[in-house]
Amino acid sequence: MPDLPPLLVMAPDLADAVARWTETLGGVRRMADRTLEAYGRDVEQFVRFLTVHLGGPPTIANVAGLKPADYRAFLAHRRRDGASAATLARGLSGVRSLVRHLERQGHLSSTAVNAVHTPKVGRRLPKPLPVADALSVVDPDRQLAEEPWIAARDAAVLALLYGSGLRISEALAITRADLPPPEGGSLRVLGKGSKVRIVPVLPQVRAAIDAYLALLPYRIPANTPIFRGAKGGPLQPRLIQAAMQRLRGALGLPDTATPHALRHSFATHLLGAGGDLRTIQELLGHASLGTTQMYTAVDQVRLIAAWEKAHPRAG
Repeated sequence: MPDLPPLLVMAPDLADAVARWTETLGGVRRMADRTLEAYGRDVEQFVRFLTVHLGGPPTIANVAGLKPADYRAFLAHRRRDGASAATLARGLSGVRSLVRHLERQGHLSSTAVNAVHTPKVGRRLPKPLPVADALSVVDPDRQLAEEPWIAARDAAVLALLYGSGLRISEALAITRADLPPPEGGSLRVLGKGSKVRIVPVLPQVRAAIDAYLALLPYRIPANTPIFRGAKGGPLQPRLIQAAMQRLRGALGLPDTATPHALRHSFATHLLGAGGDLRTIQELLGHASLGTTQMYTAVDQVRLIAAWEKAHPRAG
């Protein structure tokens, strides 16, 4: 198949339908911005493919006439361009979302796209840090920033990732009004899909937050995020990622030691200490227990490694 056209072109009726679909995802379903952008790119790729595949800008009627073979041809084209199985699976998900939107509007049936199997994606096991390394990363005295308040800030954010299992975006959205009492307690977190969950805040984590707030040179209103950049604006995730990168070098940790690995460490260490999967699912905010079950595989890997190292009959 020839290269895709450089410009995105589609018939007016399909262009209007795509615009309405995008509005629905963002406004009604409140899809995360990054997911919305990814879906938009996937549908753009699909429309470009159809322009060549069908010989002209596609219409809604063209989409209605597609067969499973046409969707498979799209996936094959993306595969030849080097798209991974994960990219193909997400791409098909975005196209399905658009087609099902058109179906709900009464334009077509989604039978053809539903008949196409989603490419299998091998699940990569998360790579948590050992307990000692995780504790070193969140230790306030180990932080490398020269400004004391910035070092305290980095320690507090990392402590929330490991101590409460938060995502970076969730930690950076915390306001002063969200904080539990000084002795610790629970924190109300707005997670993916605008779902609210309650997570514990250990006294040590609250102490790290208080140490940061005591040094913070800026006044923060109660309803705005407490974590701030050097010039007083909202703290960006890349700055925490950069701080973690410096810590990796200083502590001799592998490249897999990322801020998100602290969230994995929270779950894995909790499971290893006897926590049950359902509780861990709720603490992490996973919609499906199946997502949380990957930590059982991680724990099994750890147990087998310990057995191989310690058992006299191993190996």
